Amino acid sequence: MFGEPGHAYVYLIYGMYECLNVVAEPEGSPGCVLIRALEPLEGIARMRRRRPGARGIEDLANGPGKLTLAMGITRRHNGVDLTEGSLMIHPPQLKEAIRIGVSPRIGIKHCADWPLRFFIDGNRFVSR
Repeated sequence: MFGEPGHAYVYLIYGMYECLNVVAEPEGSPGCVLIRALEPLEGIARMRRRRPGARGIEDLANGPGKLTLAMGITRRHNGVDLTEGSLMIHPPQLKEAIRIGVSPRIGIKHCADWPLRFFIDGNRFVSR
C-alpha cells in the first residue's frame, strides 16, 4: 500500500482470501484501489479449473476473493509491476462509451456509506 504507484498490493483477509489492490498514491503515502471483480475474456477454462464451484462465467471473478482464485493471484504477486509482465492491467478495448456507476462500499463498517465503489454500470460481472 505504501509502494510505487501501478504496483500490486496483495494481502490475506479473514485468514483465507487474498485480495488484489493497485497502489494509487505516491510512494510512501498509503493509498490503493481494491479490484473487486473482472469480466473474463481469456483463460476462461483455466479459471473454471481454479473455481470449479462457480455456477456460470459471471461467478468466476465477481468478488475480490473469487477474482484472485480465478486468476491464480497470490501474495507472491505482492509488489509486481502491473504495467508490464505477466500480470497487467490494460485499458478496456470497448468501442462504445461506458457509463461509470458509483455506490457505497461493500463489506465494511467504517464509512461504509461513502460512494467509493466504481464499476461499469449495467455490467453483469460486477461484484454484489
